[in-house]
Amino acid sequence: MSVSKFKKLATIATAAVSVSVLLTACQGKKSSSSTGTKTTKHSIALITDNNAIDDHSFNEAAWNGFKAFGKKHGLKQGKGGYQYFESSSAADFTPNANEAASSGFETIFGVGYQLTSAIKSAIKSAAKKNPKKNFVIIDDVISGQKNVASVTFESNQASYLAGIAAAYTTKTNHVGYIGGAKSATLELFEAGFKQGVEAGAKALGKKIKIDDQYIGNFTSTDKAKSIAQSMYASGADIIYHAAGNAGNGVFTEAKDINKNRKASKKVWVIGVDVDQSSLGSYTSKDGKKSNFVLTSVLKGLDVAVERIAEKAYQGKFPGGKHFVYTLEGNGVSVTKGNIDSKTWSKVQAARKQILNGKVKVAESVSDLK
Repeated sequence: MSVSKFKKLATIATAAVSVSVLLTACQGKKSSSSTGTKTTKHSIALITDNNAIDDHSFNEAAWNGFKAFGKKHGLKQGKGGYQYFESSSAADFTPNANEAASSGFETIFGVGYQLTSAIKSAIKSAAKKNPKKNFVIIDDVISGQKNVASVTFESNQASYLAGIAAAYTTKTNHVGYIGGAKSATLELFEAGFKQGVEAGAKALGKKIKIDDQYIGNFTSTDKAKSIAQSMYASGADIIYHAAGNAGNGVFTEAKDINKNRKASKKVWVIGVDVDQSSLGSYTSKDGKKSNFVLTSVLKGLDVAVERIAEKAYQGKFPGGKHFVYTLEGNGVSVTKGNIDSKTWSKVQAARKQILNGKVKVAESVSDLK
């Protein structure tokens, strides 16, 4: 296929939405016959950007949901089961979405940080062309189409918690944020993180400098590494990245620095989308095995994907609905990672404040001014 790339991987993953209808446990739909009970199959497809499903980030999180769903229902990767279609450019999204529909996939998900406007356009177009198929848009909202469900995440809430962790961990009182391509979605990460750092600094009675810079895309690992190098050189000892595949450059720079330092003098990275702690393992100059991932800000893409796929499997696809994932039900969250116990207690206290409405987290940087 000229516009799609099939690659081998396996089964579909679970996750929990902050919307109660999707938090209910789902059972497979079955139909009876004279020879016994037969499980109804339901095939699903994932339309990704060119970071594909092994980006250690956004697309991988969604694909984990696919694998979990497939495993639960005995589906294999490929036609009639679950599959992904990788888009090399914005022009590939609509053909890929239509190809998935014409290939028999019944529920089609559009994801990817990189080309959100193209994904939205593609899903809207393919949904109109294929009214009997189910479509899901991740990180955006499509209204007025009964065969499209929308999913967004309040990543600013989890990013606030990451900011609290950074404020209580930094030794230099200097931290950084590196984003991919600037957008309303990415501003959620930046705004939440900055607000959390500032709240932590205020509680500690100190000032913390925050550097911030955008790469301009989600693929340039070299540029991400260069930005990280500059931030660390200027004194930052913690960098939070929300840069998709490009963020791997931040990990590379942190590892290059840390392997030439004692473990006690390490710089940190805060991961995004999935638990990125596996990218932080290294051996320090003094020969100690250590890890420099402080925490990771998780988006429940696997949760959203699997729960909506389950609803479709039951014949109850939630077309026309918009689901918002928040800290409630761990639709977004942070990992314990390498956060010390005292700081972790502050993070958990901040989480409670957000949930009980005592803290409202900004959605954009302009809201902080």
